[in-house]
Amino acid sequence: MPLRFSFRQLEYLVAVGEAGTIAMAAQRVNVSSPSISSAISQLETDLGLQLFVRHHAQGLSLTPGGRRVFIAAKQILSDANGLTDLANDILETARGPIAIGALSTLAPIVSARLRRSFEAAYPDATVSLKEGSQTHLLRMLGQAEIDVAITYDLDIPKDIQFEPVATLPPYVMLAKDHPKAAHPALNLAELEDEPLILLDLPLSRDYFLSLFHDCGLRPNIAARTSDMSMVRSLVANGFGFGLVNMRLRSDLAPDGETLVTRPLTGPVRPVVLGLATKGSDHRSGIVAAFFRHAMDQLGRGEHPRPDDQP
Repeated sequence: MPLRFSFRQLEYLVAVGEAGTIAMAAQRVNVSSPSISSAISQLETDLGLQLFVRHHAQGLSLTPGGRRVFIAAKQILSDANGLTDLANDILETARGPIAIGALSTLAPIVSARLRRSFEAAYPDATVSLKEGSQTHLLRMLGQAEIDVAITYDLDIPKDIQFEPVATLPPYVMLAKDHPKAAHPALNLAELEDEPLILLDLPLSRDYFLSLFHDCGLRPNIAARTSDMSMVRSLVANGFGFGLVNMRLRSDLAPDGETLVTRPLTGPVRPVVLGLATKGSDHRSGIVAAFFRHAMDQLGRGEHPRPDDQP
């Protein structure tokens, strides 16, 4: 059922009820007397209730029913002001809940560490973490299930705001006894005939295969898996090499075998790590605080890089 009044009408009702005359009420709210008189008359018509008794040359007084409406109107306006105060508090302060999503390949590496440091810096923040594919993250952003996503600059739609944090070049993972493990760096031409253990996730797969295609090379794909832990184990046990952009701080595969990592040289395109949000002109205080914190932590290297030592 549609409302039969506006907040403006309630404001004029309260002003007249407190002032006792339309002229004084007009001065208080800085509106012309005819405008207030018209608004009050329309409110009485819409409610089907006489709110004031007009006294010739003596102003107005509230009817019994008008007094009840006057009291309720003051409470409604107070509640509305409280809602405005709450909105300002949300916009200006870094407290309360924030939901952070991370690409599944990134989540184990950056999200828990970032949550720990953020909650340490902002004790009034309550962080929840979610992970998923790029499609899943974009859906969660669109449905306001998460406030921000940690992801790469790959396939970002126009209605999503993406702010870059760090540039991550690709590098090669090899078993410690692989013949090419002694090389300080490798290029794709040296790896074209080597068996590739491909991380078979939509963004990762397309990105790593594009590195070969951009160089006019065809990779020798020996195995595909959507699990980064499986990639590491297969590589560490000598079944091929792997390509990644972010590494763990340990060079041990899940089964305890050792990996080595080498920079990938040549004209290879890096990916950009960044923060994605649903396009908006307004950012709450806690989301703005997380952006500042993540930009500082990730931007200055608080994530594994190719040249990190275990």
